[in-house]
Amino acid sequence: MCGICGFVDLSNRYDQLKRQRIISEMTNSLIHRGPDAEGYWHDKEKGVSLGHRRLSIVDLSSHGSQPMLSNSGRYVIVFNGEIYNHLLLRKELIKFDNNIRWRGYSDTETLLACIDIWGIEKSIQKSSGMFAVAIFDIKENNLFLVRDRMGEKPLYYGFQNGVFLFGSELKAINKHPDSIRDIDRNAVALQFRYSYIPTPYSIYKGIKKLKAGTILKINLSKSNIIKEILEEPKTYWSLEDVVINAQKNIYTGSSNEAINDLDGLLGKSVRDQMVADVPLGAFLSGGVDSSLIVSLMQSQSSMPIETFTIGFNEDDYNEAIFAKKIAKHLGTNHTELYVSSNDALSVVDSLPQIYDEPFSDSSQIPTYLISEMTKKNVTVSLSGDAGDELFGGYNRYLWTRKIWSRMKYMPISLRKFISYGIDSVSPSSWNRVLRQMIDTPQSGDKMHKLSSILTSNSAEDCYLNLISHWNSSDNIVIGANNISTSLTDINNHLDFDSFEEKMMYLDSISYLPDDILSKIDRASMSVSLETRVPFLNHHVVEFANTLPLSMKIKDGESKWILRQLLYKYVPKDLIERPKMGFGMPIDIWLRGPLRDWAESLIEESRIKKEGFLNYEPIRKKWIEHISGKRNWQYHLWDILMFQAWLEKNK
Repeated sequence: MCGICGFVDLSNRYDQLKRQRIISEMTNSLIHRGPDAEGYWHDKEKGVSLGHRRLSIVDLSSHGSQPMLSNSGRYVIVFNGEIYNHLLLRKELIKFDNNIRWRGYSDTETLLACIDIWGIEKSIQKSSGMFAVAIFDIKENNLFLVRDRMGEKPLYYGFQNGVFLFGSELKAINKHPDSIRDIDRNAVALQFRYSYIPTPYSIYKGIKKLKAGTILKINLSKSNIIKEILEEPKTYWSLEDVVINAQKNIYTGSSNEAINDLDGLLGKSVRDQMVADVPLGAFLSGGVDSSLIVSLMQSQSSMPIETFTIGFNEDDYNEAIFAKKIAKHLGTNHTELYVSSNDALSVVDSLPQIYDEPFSDSSQIPTYLISEMTKKNVTVSLSGDAGDELFGGYNRYLWTRKIWSRMKYMPISLRKFISYGIDSVSPSSWNRVLRQMIDTPQSGDKMHKLSSILTSNSAEDCYLNLISHWNSSDNIVIGANNISTSLTDINNHLDFDSFEEKMMYLDSISYLPDDILSKIDRASMSVSLETRVPFLNHHVVEFANTLPLSMKIKDGESKWILRQLLYKYVPKDLIERPKMGFGMPIDIWLRGPLRDWAESLIEESRIKKEGFLNYEPIRKKWIEHISGKRNWQYHLWDILMFQAWLEKNK
C-alpha cells in the first residue's frame, strides 16, 4: 500500500530544481500512506513528474521501489495497492517470454512486465486486486490513470491553471502551486445529504475522483488535453455489466451447492489476501461479515491469527462482548479497546486532515481508533466490509419494499398525520416504550426514520429518504444546485426482478466506494496500516450477483447464505442478535463532552460570515437536539464535519 501523485506541465514553466521541489512536497504530504521509502521520476521535455511513497508489504527490498521502469524502458509506473494473483501472472508471462529479467518479486514489477507484453487494458483485466495506478507510456507520450474494479483505492485528478494534477489524496494536489482549491458548493450539498461526496465530484471545482473500474488516457502530444480530461474515462469492468450478465445466468444449483461454492471462492480470496511479508491480522466486530472472514483466516492458519475489536461503554453501541466470544471460540489472539468520549474528543480535531474533504459518517472515529490500535501490532488487516451490499445485509433491504407496499394505498393526508404523531414523541421515549416489546438498539431513532419516509411517493423515494440526511441540502447551502449522482441518474436504474436487488446495486456503486471504502482507506492509511477486503475479489462479486434473492434474504433474515456458511465455523447462538453496525453515541456526546466544540463551529456570526450555510435550519435542529426532543446527530454531524474541515482549510 502506498501513496502516488504527479503532475504534467505542458508549458514547462518550472525549471528542474523547482519541479523537483514541487513533486517532493506533493509526495511527502502522503508520507502516512508510505513511510518506508520515497521516489521520484521526471521527464522535463514532456513535462511529466511522478512521485511515490512506499509502505512495504511484499518484497521489502529495494527491488520493489517506485517509480519503476519496465524492462523495455517504455513504461514507468507509480502504483498503490496489491495484485493478489501476481505470482500466477508471472507463471503465465513465462509462457510468452522465458527470458524476463526479474529484479525481485513485487507485484508492481509483475504488473509492469504484463504491460510490456499485453498492454495496459488487458493487463489490468487479468489482475485481481485493489489498486490506483499511474502509468506513463514514454514511447506514445500517453499518461494513464487506472482505478480498481470496486473503488477500494482512491485517485483524484484535475486540470488547474494549465497543469494536470493527480494524487491518492487531495492533500498531494493541494501542495502544487497551481492548485486553485475553489470550494464546490454543490459538492457540499451532496455531503449534507449522503455524508460523503459522491464520485466523480470532490470538494473542489475542477478536481474529480476517478470512477471505479475505469482507465483515463491522456495523450500529451495533443493540444486538446483539456477536452480529453473532460471526457468520460474508459470502462474496463463495470458492476452494471456484471449485473446484466448475472440476470441472464442466475445460479441454478441447490442451496448447499451455493454455500460450498461460496466457501471455495471466499476461502481462496482470503487465502490470497493473507500473503504478506509483514505481520497480518483482521478486524473483528462480532457481526456476520467480519466473523466469517476471521473464521476463514483461522481455518487456513496453523497459528492463532491476530484479531482486533473496539468497544463502547454505552451498551446500545457495544459489540465488543460478542467479538470476544467469537475470538475465544475460534482461538484467535484477540485484542480489544474500549472507547470513551475523551478518546473521541482526541480524534475529532484530526478528522479534517485524515479525510481530506468533508466526510461525516460518524463511524469514522471508531474506524480510526481501531486502525490506530491494530497498527501497533500488525501492518496488514483484513476486514469484512462489502458483505452487506453483496448479500443483502442492511435493514433497508428488509423494510423498504414492505413499508411501501403497505403505505402506498394510504391517503397522503393520513401518512402525514401518522408521521406527525411519531415525531411528537422523542426517540428516548420511543426507546422506553418499544424496549418492553422488542429488544432493538436505537429503536427510537428508527421510528423517526420511519416517519421521514411516510410521505414518499414511490419505493425509490423511500430508499432515497432512508439513505439521506438533509433531503433539501441545496436549500441549506447558499448558492448550491441539485446535481446528478449515480443514485439519482435514471441511467443507473437498471431493471431488477426485486427492489431489494436494486438497492443492493445502488449501494454498491455509491455508498460502498464513496463511504465505506473511503472511510477505511483514509483511517487505516493515516496510521500506515494496509486494509484488505476479501469480499471484493471480483470473482466473489460476480458470483454474489448470480445468486437468487432467496439465498440472500430468506424468511425475513438478511445475509442468509453468509450465515449458513458461518455456522460451519461458529455456533449459531454466538451470531444471532440485532444488527448494530459500527456506530458511535454521537447523540449523547453532542449534548455532553462535544457540546462546546460543536457550538463554536455553528455559532451564528461565524456561519453568516463564512457565507456557505443558511443558519436558521441548523439552529432549529441544534436546539431540538440539545433539548432531547429529537435526535439530529446525523444531520448535525454533517454540518460539523464541513465546518471543521472549513476551519482547517481556510
